[in-house]
Amino acid sequence: MAKQYKSDALAAAHETALGLAEAGVMAKRTMRAFDDLCLTPVEEMTPEEIREIRMRENASQAVFARYLNVTAGLVSQWERGEKRPRGASLKLLTLVAKNGLDAVA
Repeated sequence: MAKQYKSDALAAAHETALGLAEAGVMAKRTMRAFDDLCLTPVEEMTPEEIREIRMRENASQAVFARYLNVTAGLVSQWERGEKRPRGASLKLLTLVAKNGLDAVA
């Protein structure tokens, strides 16, 4: 999955820092600081927030699931609080919450 940056300027700064880190000029600790500064943060979501995002996008659970590359049953479990999104699914949900379904289409 491609990295999602807060802005174009932060994308340029992060890519430069990544190059320096790969060349061994920048410490891992400093690179982690750049990651925190530049990359879109991912936070836990409540079942209500997930459902609200889906409803805002006017998508059924099946359609929403296709965009997130998961099953409709899993979306249903997230919305009922039986399971929590993690990893790539949580990152995609964060992007959809911020930018809409078009961001992951």
